[in-house]
Amino acid sequence: MLKSLKAAALGTVLMATTALANPYAEYEGTTLIVNFPAHPHYDAVMQILPEFTKQTGIEVEVDQLPYLKMRERQTLELAQDEGEYDLIAYVVFSKADYVYADQLENLAKYVMNPKLANPSYDADDLIDGYVYNIGFAGGNKGYLEGKTGSLFGVPYGSETSVLGFRKDIFEKHGLEVPQTYEDMLEIACKIPELEPGMGGLASRAASGHHASHAFLLHLAPLGGKIFDDNWNPVMNSAEGVAAAEALKTIVDCGPEGASTFGFGEALGSFLNGDTAMFLDTTVVAGQIDNPKKSQVVGKVGWAMHPMGVRRGSQTGGFGIGIPANAENKDAAFLLMQWLTSKEGDKLVALAGGNPSRFSTHADAEVNAKFPHMATFGEALQHADPDWRPIIPVWGKINADLGTTLSKVLTEDLDIQEALDGVAERTKTIMEDAGYYTWQ
Repeated sequence: MLKSLKAAALGTVLMATTALANPYAEYEGTTLIVNFPAHPHYDAVMQILPEFTKQTGIEVEVDQLPYLKMRERQTLELAQDEGEYDLIAYVVFSKADYVYADQLENLAKYVMNPKLANPSYDADDLIDGYVYNIGFAGGNKGYLEGKTGSLFGVPYGSETSVLGFRKDIFEKHGLEVPQTYEDMLEIACKIPELEPGMGGLASRAASGHHASHAFLLHLAPLGGKIFDDNWNPVMNSAEGVAAAEALKTIVDCGPEGASTFGFGEALGSFLNGDTAMFLDTTVVAGQIDNPKKSQVVGKVGWAMHPMGVRRGSQTGGFGIGIPANAENKDAAFLLMQWLTSKEGDKLVALAGGNPSRFSTHADAEVNAKFPHMATFGEALQHADPDWRPIIPVWGKINADLGTTLSKVLTEDLDIQEALDGVAERTKTIMEDAGYYTWQ
């Protein structure tokens, strides 16, 4: 009888110990509803979610929508007292809006909770530029890291800019891979002479956000900014003019119709073999190596975003956060933590997604399957979280900038005059929004 009692007591202790050793036990059987975009990275995420459920017992239902519809749905859901979503993916532009409206959870209380936070998570391994660009608010300039900043999301499906180039074309003509802007612009205009009918570099240029995006790609490495430290518009500086001149050179030496290219047309030009270089987001790598979509499989090499007066590749894409009105916040944090852990990051990379960690880019298995990851990892050392301002009024400024730049590209509007006009109108927008109240 005594032995039986001792055995029962020991069994109870072992069961308690096992329960304590399993941080997911309390949430087993929970169903999380998440909102993700229709995007190559999140297509890869769908492949690894069953592994999360296998390990944790937490079920995940995904509402996957095209980006614009996703944003519309989130705008409605986040404004409710009780929302449908436990975890959302949001594009970087939305960070300012959601945080300002108090619609995203500050993650500090979850990271501080020993029952939830995995001590081996290794946050320092996350790519700095991605974390600050996607996740931080309340710090420097209100939208970056800093002593007053807090974390509201974690990068997941983030992107930087890299240079893709046709290895066969470069080898055929003995061209060196451009390391500087001077080299890149020279080669961009030399290609049409060496290969009649082929454009030099595919770029976004269409009126609106496409032209603005392309301008910003060049503004950061050429030393320019949209604002100075006092929120005065400075996109019309000498550096801004140089960035617009670079964009115009690229478009003038590009394939036919380049001045009307959006992202899809620019990428399509490169995939079809009509252009020798492509400078834009890392998310395209999977498509370039996909024989169903690409005519240049095996012909493309990758290099860092060329250097101007400094290195300054873009940061953008998506992050994941917990809505303030979510029902299952703790379980949502566990999913967020698992997806962005070293294990989850490697799994999604092997499935064709965009990793968010330096270690994943350097991983031997990942590089064996995707050799370009090593170059992308090197480029990410220079990812600039402040290559564009993430403030609530940026949408208005961005639209004006892109519309005006389109006139530079298609109507030969004087660059300095064009940017001076944008700066003047931006000053009014900023004044109306209260940015000069304390000056």
